[in-house]
Amino acid sequence: MQDRYCPLKSRYSDTPILVIDTEADPHEILDAARQRIRAASDLLETLYCLCFKQADASDIPNIVNALYLLTQDGNELLEIARQRLPKITTG
Repeated sequence: MQDRYCPLKSRYSDTPILVIDTEADPHEILDAARQRIRAASDLLETLYCLCFKQADASDIPNIVNALYLLTQDGNELLEIARQRLPKITTG
């Protein structure tokens, strides 16, 4: 990690607006990842329980976009946290 602030890959422009502070406490980074992954999981559970006959086809891109943002950001946060946690060596 060369830079302190890692831009999120889920951005839609060339200018990074949302970034991860790679020097933040790894537990706080894990909490942020957990929040996003939990939100995506909750949304998927809600969709699973809904009757799709009532759904509008135009909602699908919105749902996919929300799930993409949540899981992509959560994955990136997990990767940063993994890099920051102490390495366990077995001998």
